[in-house]
Amino acid sequence: MVEVARCAWSLAFPGLARQGNHLMRRDLDHLPAGKQRELERVLQLVFDEFNDVTACASASRKKAGRILKVILYGSYARGGWVDEPHTAKGYKSDFDLLIIVNHKDLTDRVKYWLQLDDRLMREYGISGTLKTPVNFIVHALGEVNDGLAHGRYFFMDVARDGIALYEADDTDLHTPKPKTPEQALAMAKEYFEEWFPAAAGRLDTARYTTGQGRLKEAVFDLHQAGEFLYHCVLLTVIFYTPHVHNLGFLRTQAERVDRRLTYVWPNDSHKQRAMFEKLKEAYVKARYSKHYRITAEELSWLGEQIEELGRVVHIVCTERIAALENQCNLNGPAISGI
Repeated sequence: MVEVARCAWSLAFPGLARQGNHLMRRDLDHLPAGKQRELERVLQLVFDEFNDVTACASASRKKAGRILKVILYGSYARGGWVDEPHTAKGYKSDFDLLIIVNHKDLTDRVKYWLQLDDRLMREYGISGTLKTPVNFIVHALGEVNDGLAHGRYFFMDVARDGIALYEADDTDLHTPKPKTPEQALAMAKEYFEEWFPAAAGRLDTARYTTGQGRLKEAVFDLHQAGEFLYHCVLLTVIFYTPHVHNLGFLRTQAERVDRRLTYVWPNDSHKQRAMFEKLKEAYVKARYSKHYRITAEELSWLGEQIEELGRVVHIVCTERIAALENQCNLNGPAISGI
């Protein structure tokens, strides 16, 4: 397979890839050899599963779907990752990947990427082929370039710190255009004032439906409150949130923005972890499955955690807005990251 061969080539012979008016890194020498081998395996899985799905597509555009770039970002790109599964906290950093495709249709996670999700989880959690968990997001090239053109911190940080593991050609990403402090402040306030009250409203609705004994509706409303809070903090702080309803995925993204969010959900027992999974499943099952069950006691516990999530999100967002206000008052240079 040509794509995988190119991936292996770029890993074996690191160099520099063009990106706008500056150079994107390819050098993985800062990673241990074992981690580099894992990334080779991850890339192979990305292309294997994508090719399987698109080969079965009926539309010619879908059959012509291509992966244009695979970029490693986050702690494994910047350095400073954590790999301490046997410590008290048992924390392991993920490999964070941005997969860039040639058409927006191909970003549909359900249609095109569930097989890869499942394969990565099996190789990490069951077979042990992968020792590092993998988190990936998918965007069309136009979406990434639009994010760079509008100064969205997430895409600018990926452009600045990311490492190109694979590139189909020399297609450039747009040169980032950072927002002025005033523009950044206005956008952060707009996102916060939209999403935080919306989350509070869904929490109020959950309380009402709980009082009515409509427990499955209530847990769906709690899910929505949690989803809105994660969207709120991501948009307010980095001007980016993935277009998904998966609460676990949103939680992972948000906890990378501010580690204080990590401590919202107790993780000391199987029961506590199972409760979060029940909330995560509520988006679909609480509405459509006759087998889904939730008790008033479980709802009470989940409601307390959503309230705590709201408290922490409020702190993180207001601190970010205050920092932007201070930047405006200082009349400093445009902000390019967090």
